[in-house]
Amino acid sequence: QVQLVESGGGLVQPGGSLRLSCAAAGTRLSVFDMGWYRQAPGNQRELVARITRSSSTSYADSVRGRFTISRDNAENTVYLQVSGLRTEETTVYFCDAHVSDECDFWGQGTEVTVAS
Repeated sequence: QVQLVESGGGLVQPGGSLRLSCAAAGTRLSVFDMGWYRQAPGNQRELVARITRSSSTSYADSVRGRFTISRDNAENTVYLQVSGLRTEETTVYFCDAHVSDECDFWGQGTEVTVAS
């Protein structure tokens, strides 16, 4: 079992920035491909960014150039730097440790609210 804990969400004005963190205790995240997703009420969970074990990154078209995913294996943490936030990006952001197409571990999420 992998227990992920997200943090760093909060209230930010449009155009603002946050750094989201995903940490785990007792499990080395370096062995996983990791991802950040978001899910608004009534919508499917959407992949925002992914980082492989070798730190290759990929992004959803809607966030490319504004969001940056990174990992610090020494800190056992994966980050998502989000900037240029838009009001429609108000939602809960989730961290994912990807094991296989049949197995993912999820955190509880961190809420991001973009409002003036």
